[in-house]
Amino acid sequence: MAHVVSRKLSNAFEGALAGGGDPATSPLYVFGPFLKLIVVGGVAQITFGVSVWLVVFTVAMVSAMYRLVMTWVTDGSGGSGLSEEEFGGWAVKVNAGITFVEYTLTFLVSMAALVTFLADRFPVLNHAFMGVQYRALVAIGLSVITGWVVNHGPKVSARAFGPATAGVLALLWVMIGATIVRTGFHLPDFNLAAFRPEYLFKFTLGGYARILAVMTGIEVFANLVAAYDGTPQARSRKAFGSLLIVMGTTAATMLIVGPAIFALSNPTDPHVSVFTQTMDRLLPSPLSYLGTLVGVGVLLSASAASAQGLQNLALGLKNRHYIPAVLGQRNRFKVADKPVWIEVGIVAVCFLLFGTHEETYLALYAAGVFILLSMTGWAAARRLIRRLGKELSVGGMATLAGTVIAATLTTGATAIILEERFLEGAWTYLLFLPVLYGVFSYFRQKLGAPSSLMEALGRREEAMLGVGFPAGRPRVAPLLARAPFVATRPGPPQPPAPHARWRGQQVAIERIMVSLDGSETAERVLPFAKTLCRKFGASLTLASVLPMRGAAQALVPLAEQRPAADRPVVEALQAGQASREGYLRGVAARIQRGGIDTHYLVAAGPIAQAINLLLGETRSDLLVMSTHGRSGVGRWLLGSVANAVIQLVTRPVLLVRPALRRNGRPPAIKRLLAPLDGSTVAEQVLPYALVFAEVCEGEIILLTVPEVPEPETYGPMGSAVEDLRREAEANAQSYLAGVVREVQEQGVRVRGLVTGSGPARTIVDVSEAENVDLIMIATHGRGGMDRLFLGNVADRVVHYTGRPVFLAPFRELRG
Repeated sequence: MAHVVSRKLSNAFEGALAGGGDPATSPLYVFGPFLKLIVVGGVAQITFGVSVWLVVFTVAMVSAMYRLVMTWVTDGSGGSGLSEEEFGGWAVKVNAGITFVEYTLTFLVSMAALVTFLADRFPVLNHAFMGVQYRALVAIGLSVITGWVVNHGPKVSARAFGPATAGVLALLWVMIGATIVRTGFHLPDFNLAAFRPEYLFKFTLGGYARILAVMTGIEVFANLVAAYDGTPQARSRKAFGSLLIVMGTTAATMLIVGPAIFALSNPTDPHVSVFTQTMDRLLPSPLSYLGTLVGVGVLLSASAASAQGLQNLALGLKNRHYIPAVLGQRNRFKVADKPVWIEVGIVAVCFLLFGTHEETYLALYAAGVFILLSMTGWAAARRLIRRLGKELSVGGMATLAGTVIAATLTTGATAIILEERFLEGAWTYLLFLPVLYGVFSYFRQKLGAPSSLMEALGRREEAMLGVGFPAGRPRVAPLLARAPFVATRPGPPQPPAPHARWRGQQVAIERIMVSLDGSETAERVLPFAKTLCRKFGASLTLASVLPMRGAAQALVPLAEQRPAADRPVVEALQAGQASREGYLRGVAARIQRGGIDTHYLVAAGPIAQAINLLLGETRSDLLVMSTHGRSGVGRWLLGSVANAVIQLVTRPVLLVRPALRRNGRPPAIKRLLAPLDGSTVAEQVLPYALVFAEVCEGEIILLTVPEVPEPETYGPMGSAVEDLRREAEANAQSYLAGVVREVQEQGVRVRGLVTGSGPARTIVDVSEAENVDLIMIATHGRGGMDRLFLGNVADRVVHYTGRPVFLAPFRELRG
């Protein structure tokens, strides 16, 4: 096993830089909507200070609550993990649904605040072209660039966005110092009149709700626990230190710079944000413009962090079987890119339809954050109550009281935000959450529960949602890191045998069918088919289909047909049939001269259905056909004959790329690769692998890809999954060693490999490294929309390998 050598977080300051981008940016944009409410309402002198103090108090109480979370949950799953432990599976789906919405809103708010900062300096961005503001076009362009950078992996993101958090923390402390120097040290007033009924709900609590967005991102510090070095206690202590650095800076900014923003800015100015106005008043000109650049950089960083968080959320949900595998599929940079492009698409549509002013999205953003914080607060309270039931103490009662206060504050804030902004968009939570909950439930039911290892990995991947942009270069392990149990037993060559049995399943290959359409591309599979016929002593049927609408039908040979009444239709059909029969007759004659029993048939109808019909009528044991190997969107939209056949037929299919057989030499079938995942479905390719190995005197390579991906794919978070990976490898080795022994007992040469992370990618890589002649995979037999959304390892292998692939459908072998 490869060891993770990428650097872990060693102290609280490093953690603050790694995870503090989102909460550190919040003072840059929360004051605008807050001041606009109370200044326009004429109550700023009364309610300003109370709202700010309430926020600071809430920050303190929730931070104290998270000290408990960090102590209890040290695997990086944070509040989400605690909520699941206390409330069960429904909390996972609710958390995941809200988190998905929150990441998108984080991107929206950060990018909107970014273009506001740019428009402060370049007012032309507020102008419009064909009804669309230039700032919206800039925001969309930057969103696409950010998505592209994030999808190139954490190293590229680190280089692009890494220094931004340090810059914004420095900017906030410069603003604190400048405020004290220029205006003196003034804390906000605490005017009790703010609690009068005419002020309390609309202005005091309304303003409180608007600036509570300063707490966005606080959960990330609980997720960072697993990224530090040291014991669990040391890791939780360092994570809490990181939280104190960032949230302490935020609170100090609220208390010291907040009154200056109130005194020096004009919140009704639609062209310049209140933070920029204050910077221009407090800082010398070069520094204020530098502050704008820092703000733009850190807001880009926050947008990128949300996209990176969505990647990890998708990986975690995929491992826990809550979303289709295709959404969690890693690209060549080892990150899940599809969720990011979905997020960028949603963001672009929102900017075009609703504009790029951050206050449009800020309340929705805060509402989701506080739903999650509320769940964490009540989960913590529930655990404390259970513990106090076993051991009552004064300290425990005080801790419970503080936790209940924090949970109540966050729940109250959620209610205020939802009530105040219900008609302005908060109602969408009532739409999105049930839909996402239903989607997660559907795929969990369809895919089944994952193993305990994948469940644990899923929690950790979901937790890696704001680690920032890690440094360090992980060492990539060699592809073929062989397990120590692997052994081979060459043994004497065995005589060809047309049948093979594996755990009660017996297979035979006595009749082979080849699909031809008259093209040179399709004919290139014939050398492979002829080699198999000679090895197995099998007969060969050449099949061709006349594409037509309606039901598939096997055509009676022209020589045996009788005159029909519908002369024009029959003549047209017979003309096509005569051409195909003549073509097949010539091909069959050439093959028969080589001593192979050869027949041919023509069918009409939809191609895949007609091929399936002919397979049944000829009782063929194997279909050999060519595939062009389309992939991605092109394959989805255009389709292919091979893809349609794979989804439909209930016989094994051998797919051969046309480019393989151009040298005229018969193909060798000496080295077979059979991937196994421990399931009975995957094992049902083994009788075919055995019969191929015996007849061709070949070797079987059994490959198992451990459930848990290699730790180096996670950067500095790799150590959080290192133990899981080690356990997964041990399980895989134990399982595969047993299969190897059983195969050896049948006199077949065999060896095993345990390596890799992504199954499809690993299968393709190993097939190249081992120079295998045939990849043999059992398929689940999914078709239609299930195949599209649930994903299929065999499907991806077919479209990314250049080697022949043998697919044994589960429906064929099911007994």
